[in-house]
This record gives sequence, C-alpha cells and structure tokens, in this order.
Amino acid sequence: MSRCIHVATRKGLLRFEPEGDGWRLARQDFLGEPVSMLLADPRDGHLYAALHLGHFGPKLWRSADVGQNWTEVAAPAFSPAAEGEEGPSVEMIWCLEPGGADQPGVLWAGTIPGGLFKSRDRGSSWELVDSLWQRPERANWFGGGYDQPGIHSLCVDPRNSRHLTLAVSCGGIWHSEDEGASWNHRTRGMRAAYMPPERAEDPDIQDPHRMVACPAYPERLWVQHHSGIFVSSDRGLNWREIEQAGPSTFGFAVAVHPSDPDCAWFVPAVKDECRVPADQRLRVTRTRDGGKHFEVLEQGLPQQLCYDLVYRHGLDVDGSGQCLAMGSTTGHLWISGDQGDSWKLVAGHLPPIFAVRWG
Repeated sequence: MSRCIHVATRKGLLRFEPEGDGWRLARQDFLGEPVSMLLADPRDGHLYAALHLGHFGPKLWRSADVGQNWTEVAAPAFSPAAEGEEGPSVEMIWCLEPGGADQPGVLWAGTIPGGLFKSRDRGSSWELVDSLWQRPERANWFGGGYDQPGIHSLCVDPRNSRHLTLAVSCGGIWHSEDEGASWNHRTRGMRAAYMPPERAEDPDIQDPHRMVACPAYPERLWVQHHSGIFVSSDRGLNWREIEQAGPSTFGFAVAVHPSDPDCAWFVPAVKDECRVPADQRLRVTRTRDGGKHFEVLEQGLPQQLCYDLVYRHGLDVDGSGQCLAMGSTTGHLWISGDQGDSWKLVAGHLPPIFAVRWG
C-alpha cells in the first residue's frame, strides 16, 4: 500500500498516513484555505498545492519535504493586457501534472479559463501554451460546472513526453505530438446529448468531465463525459461509448488500473438538476474487460439517503492497482485495499473534498 493519501479540501490540504489497521491525520496545511488541486510528483517527490483564493487569485506552493516546509512559487498567469484593454485572468488552477521522466522540472497546469501553461523550473515560472490559446475553435468553448471553460485533465505519454492529450469542459479532447506546438481535435465517436441533434457530435462543445490514461498502455484512454462513458484504444482518434454501466453512466470521476488498460472505476450519479448518487446510494462501478461488463461495488459505502458526490479528481488508484482512495463533497474519505470490492471510512467530518492523491 502507498505511504499516504493527500487530500485537497475547501479548508486546506490534509495528509493521512496508515497507523495499525487504520489511518490517522498526520498533518494539515493551509488551514481554512481552498486547495483546488495538488500534485505529488513521482519523479522527485516534490509536492505542489494550488490554492483558489477568489478575489486574491490562485496561488501555488511547493514542498520538497512532503509538506514539512512550503515555498510559494509563481502561479500561472496571462500576460498583462495592453493599456485600456481588459485581458483574461486565471481564476483557478484545475489541473497539475508532471512532464515526462526525461523532463526533470517540467510541469503542466490547466486553468479556468481554458489555458494550458508549462513550467520548466518546478513552478518557479510559467509560460502560456499560446498555440492552444489561439486556436479559433476556442471561441466555441463554454463553461460546464463553472462559468468559463477549463482544462482539468492532461495525459503525458510516458513513452514519448512530447505527446500530450488534454480534456476541456466544455471544449472536447485535444492532442499534440510536438509538446504543444500544434493541436488537433480527438472527439470522433463522442456525442453531446445536451445539444440539438445536429450539433451532438460537434468537437468544440463536448464536455468530458475527466480523462485518464493507463500508464502501461497510454493509448488506452477512459473518459467520464457528461453524456456517458467513453473509451479509446488509439490515443483518442476514435471513441466507443459504453451504454450500460450499472446504475448510471453519468458521473465525474474515473480511475484506471496502472498496468491493466481494461480495468477502470467510476462513481455513478444522477445528472443535471439533481447531482446526487444514483438512487442516493454511493456505489463504485468497475469494469475488468474494457467496458463490456460492469460490477457494482458497495460494501462499506452508505446505501440510503446519501448525498455524497465525487468530483473529477476525487478518485485515485495507487501504483499497485490494488488500493483506491475516494473523497466526497460531504467530506467523507474512503479507502479500498482490494480494488474496490470493499471500502473503509477513514474520516467522515472533513470539508468538501476536491481531490485525492496517493503519495
């Protein structure tokens, strides 16, 4: 089992560590401040926490000793607008990912509005990936859960770190094979049921809620979309819709096994106006055959009058593929040590949880 669980919440960053047969809260940082995203960089052990401070803008902090000491670094920002003009500003850091193993110090950040930023020095400075920002299709993007579109998922191909695939809500899937110098749509096979039929396949208005890649087989991508679950076996060139997946194909979170591309987990919910677990029972669905069949996993999870929603980054699987962590909007944190067959409540009195990451 991994060493710890990092939990980004509305009231700070929490670290849980195993103790005996259970878990303990080992430390808390940024108490009272919303932590929108975190990254535990597997290349050098650095930990990053993105704060969402509203009127004061986003902030980014870095720790080289697992949170014992923190240093504020630069937050991604657009260039100042010309005098008399009103330019864009970063509202929130929604995605933080490391570059490839051959790119020490390289970080990627996705923001609201839909900007992609790159750092070459562990977050000390950032540059906007202008090639994506200047795409004419960006004028068609729009907000999903937020007023503005945002980049929440980025997959770096571990075999070739110049290959990037990202997801925009709402703006579809985009792919680059030259480290962001150029981009192409990758939404063939997706559909947006919330649009008129003639626009359902429009690539610019697709709303992927979360996208993940299997590290061992990065050509396999899984997407939890607003209109269902989609899977690709060719790095997003073509997508196949999963029409049956247990209680619901709607949700926000998805995780994929690190070495088995056919194994993935989802958290079904009721969409649009309601936004609660399907049947008000918190369940996780799992496929082990690439989406042909799904198991419904509920042991240890609340099965009546449940209001727990799991956000995009609220579900994570560790490097062994055995242990999962899941955090909810009502401040519950669960872990599973058997691929989701059973769950154990770690804490039930936390602030709303935005993201969980194994460390």
